[in-house]
Amino acid sequence: MPAHRPSLLPLPTQLSYRPGHFTLRADTTLRVSPGAEPAALLLRTLLAPAAGLPLAAASDGPFVLALDPQLGGLGEEGYGLTVAPDAILLRAAHLTGLLRGIQTLRQLLPTEALSSTAQAGIAWRVPCAEITDVPRHPWRGFMLDVARHFQPVSLLRRYVDLLALHKLNVLHLHLTDDQGWRMPVAAYPRLTEVGGRRAESMVGPSGSRHFDGRPHEGAYTRRELTGLVAYAAARGITVVPEIEMPGHARAALAAHPELGTVPGRRLDVWTRWGVCETVLGVHEPVFDFCRTVLDEVLDVFPSPHVHIGGDECPTTEWAASPAARERAAAEGLAGTAALHGWFLGRVGEFLVERGRIPTAWAETGEGLPPHFTVMTWRDPEHTRIALKRGHAVISGQHRASYLDYAQSYAPTEPQAQPGAVVDLRAVHDHEPPDDTGAAGRLLGMQAQLWTEFAARAEHVDRLAFPRLCALADRAWHGSPSWPGFRERLAAHMSRLAALGVRHGPLDPHVPVPHRSGKEPS
Repeated sequence: MPAHRPSLLPLPTQLSYRPGHFTLRADTTLRVSPGAEPAALLLRTLLAPAAGLPLAAASDGPFVLALDPQLGGLGEEGYGLTVAPDAILLRAAHLTGLLRGIQTLRQLLPTEALSSTAQAGIAWRVPCAEITDVPRHPWRGFMLDVARHFQPVSLLRRYVDLLALHKLNVLHLHLTDDQGWRMPVAAYPRLTEVGGRRAESMVGPSGSRHFDGRPHEGAYTRRELTGLVAYAAARGITVVPEIEMPGHARAALAAHPELGTVPGRRLDVWTRWGVCETVLGVHEPVFDFCRTVLDEVLDVFPSPHVHIGGDECPTTEWAASPAARERAAAEGLAGTAALHGWFLGRVGEFLVERGRIPTAWAETGEGLPPHFTVMTWRDPEHTRIALKRGHAVISGQHRASYLDYAQSYAPTEPQAQPGAVVDLRAVHDHEPPDDTGAAGRLLGMQAQLWTEFAARAEHVDRLAFPRLCALADRAWHGSPSWPGFRERLAAHMSRLAALGVRHGPLDPHVPVPHRSGKEPS
């Protein structure tokens, strides 16, 4: 494609290039309508490092950022962009739409505009075009597991910027698990002091007998998290917190063993991967704990959705616990296995009372109240079943969105989760089933990066990209054209290089053997 007609990713809904270009210069000014000031600030912030353009405000500026309520058909995130030789007009009904349009402008500019250092001698030309752009799905997410391997807040901010460039709009932080607790809670300082540190880490997949012998620790401060939320909001990104319960709670139980099912038992933060059998108890102090933790979470994260984990919860400890059996009988439940849905229901009610939407991992939504938003992950059919049950659903089908799986069958592929290969095409082919008349309850799509095998930033990059580009393209535009995506991605790689993204393979060129039917544990 000619250099003056950049390939855009994700693909806009409607795009027409026209002859000519508009050149941003040192004297280019912005005409900013009331309410659009945050968009102007973001534009200046993003272009300043490379271009150093002041983009001062002026009542007659040729570059117009306009909020127009009459454009309600564009929805919350849609925008219209017109580039002519003598003017640029970016319009939207809502501020978020302007933020999305700014990311398109970044891709229309020369790749050097993405650099973090000053670029001399560049003509900052924007090709003339007419764009109308509206997302296919309202939820286009990326989950990063910071519990298994802690990642500094600088990496999280960097990923906010990467998500924004690709018009992904949710950063889902998996903050707690058996292997670590990263969320500060003032009433329970031991959660991070004890639960934020493990003695060593397993080397290899679940079931390995090898360990690295190195302590691993980390936790965020409240100031870091509130700063991240504000940074993300300025870019149109929602940060969704996840606090796992009632399973995947070993780190919490290491800090507070009184919350468990076995009186007097002492536990360590788990050093293994896989599913741990230790779970929270069902006595009343546990729910006091959950409410206190979630109150702090709600203070830090204004996200409408709050994720409480919910899946992979063994019930063997409840079955062996006299207190759990008594609780099940007192609540009129069929047995201790039913305590799982009962537990999540109680916590969900607490969140609903505070105006939030409880969200959980689930295969089909069975056992969850209908007000829960469900993240389905194991089988595409589960998405359809959960929709029929009345849930709002986010599709995270593991064979199309779990980025901890290898990207190819190449012998040089770094260690990854066994059981499947999720290549670039599998991600781009992801099409959540939505033939149930669910009336908009299919919220969208999300990619997951569990970090058993991603300890450092370069590992995260390699697993996330370019597969996140494929998810972004399908979630925003929905184009089924694989050749078209591949052509645009090849051009897009120079942008990733300018941003320092150490991505995985674009073309593995490795024969694909017969796929295993093994499911993840």
